[in-house]
Amino acid sequence: MKKILTLVLVSALGGIMTLSAYKLYLEDDHAIAVATTEATTESSLPYFPTSNMPVTSYGTMNAPDFTVAAADAVHAVVHVKNTTMSRAPMTLQDLMMGRSSARAQVGTGSGVIISPDGYIVTNNHVINGAQQLSITLNDNKTYEAELIGTDEKTDIALLKINADSDLSFATFGDSDQAKVGEWVLAVGNPFNLTSTVTAGIISAKSRDLSGVNSQSFIQTDAAVNPGNSGGALVNTRGELIGINTAITSKTGSYIGYSFAVPSNIARKVVEDIMEFGNVQNGILGVRGGELNSKSAESLDVNTTQGFYVSGVEEQSGAEKAGIREGDIIKKIDNITISKFSDLSGYLSTKRPDDVVNLTLIRNGSEKKIPVTLSKTEIATIEFLEMQLRNIPREIKEKSNISNGVAVIKNGNYALYKNLGINTGYVITEINDQTIDNVDDIQKLKQKYGDNLEKSIKKLSVINSSGQKESFIFR
Repeated sequence: MKKILTLVLVSALGGIMTLSAYKLYLEDDHAIAVATTEATTESSLPYFPTSNMPVTSYGTMNAPDFTVAAADAVHAVVHVKNTTMSRAPMTLQDLMMGRSSARAQVGTGSGVIISPDGYIVTNNHVINGAQQLSITLNDNKTYEAELIGTDEKTDIALLKINADSDLSFATFGDSDQAKVGEWVLAVGNPFNLTSTVTAGIISAKSRDLSGVNSQSFIQTDAAVNPGNSGGALVNTRGELIGINTAITSKTGSYIGYSFAVPSNIARKVVEDIMEFGNVQNGILGVRGGELNSKSAESLDVNTTQGFYVSGVEEQSGAEKAGIREGDIIKKIDNITISKFSDLSGYLSTKRPDDVVNLTLIRNGSEKKIPVTLSKTEIATIEFLEMQLRNIPREIKEKSNISNGVAVIKNGNYALYKNLGINTGYVITEINDQTIDNVDDIQKLKQKYGDNLEKSIKKLSVINSSGQKESFIFR
């Protein structure tokens, strides 16, 4: 009994000593450490929002399935062969053998079937200068193609083949609804390899590579190489949202980015070609530029996004609707305008007499104004202190004028005094380059920049009496 009591007392004493040691040393140190840490955090470290959500295991993620979209697209994409004849200098051997110096040159690209009866959309640069066009389908059948029409500005061309039966074709999607980060497939025939499919995402929209705000490409990181031009850019549903057109590369091959004409622009161009024989462009009738921090400061406006209206074309839809200098266009229909190519790209899908709804800021207040688009004939441009305008087709035909832009105002006293150039003159050539419209003038302005006036060496005009004249500047 005595031994049992001794054992119990020893056990109790050991427990008391252990608890006391914990309270005295461990618990106090822990409390001090925690307090010190909290105090340090509050006094010296900033707070950053942090997500503690667990990352889904890569093994359980669902990868996008491109198989259905790819299977549909490859049957709608064709191989385009462009044969041109070029003449080389006649050699002595050619003379002795009685041979012609003409040589056949073959270029290749891609195209997309857009109807079961054989209409095919491709790039203008794929078929430019062709004497013969042939189309090879995915099943290796080959057909001769007819060129229906082209549009150099958008780099779109329409071809037609007569097949034995209905063809597989691509369905147009709405490129305005395509989102940055969305998966896409590029389908074409690079390096003469047929039915090649590459995948990527939409990297950006409304890209302009020209420097004159004339383009509005979809940018992707899907691999595109020579021969892909004219091929399809499709979404994961297999809908056509673009026509692959260009890459930026120092080597001529893909280095990371490719560019496609949006499907809404391509569809509008081919519909115009089929219905009218040419492209019908609707003109808003405003001049100006996109806003950024620097321009907003110089214009004394408090927004850095949108299109600032610096001028309005006479007789344009914008003038008739009451658009004023100083207005800032924020949206056109449901398209947000953050840069000029957003505006120009959307207008490329419209025709004369179409109505668009502008959301704009005027004197700090938001307004919504409907505007009826005008014909391209009202488009003007400033050049050498002159204001030039496109010439309506009916006036060209009536006056037997094949090309040119009309002078509607001349503030250049030297040109008036020395050469007689005044309102009513038509400028037909500059430096022996044919001028068809104000877009050609814009290209010259972009080419020569600040040296424009010094770079003009020759000017060809039709005077107010209908006579042709040329002036050489030395």
